[in-house]
This record gives sequence, structure tokens and C-alpha cells, in this order.
Amino acid sequence: MQININSLRFKADSKLEDFIREKIRKVAKFHEGIISSEVTLKVENTDKPENKIVEIRLKVKGNDLISSKQSKTFEGATDLAISALRTQINKMRKINNRTDEVDFSVAGQETEDEMVD
Repeated sequence: MQININSLRFKADSKLEDFIREKIRKVAKFHEGIISSEVTLKVENTDKPENKIVEIRLKVKGNDLISSKQSKTFEGATDLAISALRTQINKMRKINNRTDEVDFSVAGQETEDEMVD
């Protein structure tokens, strides 16, 4: 899987990039349909200490999964974003694995109304 990391208006150090790559590789184990990922690192120009923003986009067959979180550190924001993506992956897996209602009118079977009579 390809992992692209972009930092806006600053140079991210290799230690931070390795941390992010490792986190994304771990979350990718939960879903085999992940094609690639895009990570954007930003520093918001405010007086608040929670000015580090991490946005992660996982490109998945069908729908992309996106999470953007803000924290005091990029590592903290990455952890929050990964946690949100795990929740999205679990919801996606539940939707894809649910069993549909049984159609009683298939292949000569009685319909639900006919079974009541």
C-alpha cells in the first residue's frame, strides 16, 4: 500500500513520518480493500496549544475513509485520527457483512402471506 505524507509550510522529520506510516500499516490490517493513503499535516496559526492537525484519507474500493483530528502534538492527533478510522472500518465491515432479509418468494417457495393461510 502506498502512503503519501504531505506537510504544509514545514518539513516533517523522518521520526514523525515513520510513526505515521506504522500506525497506518496497523490499521490497514483491518481492511483488505485499502488501496492507498494520503496524510496531510498542518499547523494552525492560533494561540491554542492544540494547533497540530492531522488529516488521513484511506482510499478504499467504493468509498474513501477520512478523519481529521487536532491535538497538541502530531502523534496525538495521529492516534485520534487512526482511532476514528478504526471506528469507520468497523462500521463498514458490519454493513458489508450483514445478512439481508430472506425473500420467501424465491424458487417456488411460499410467500409469507401464503404461509399464514
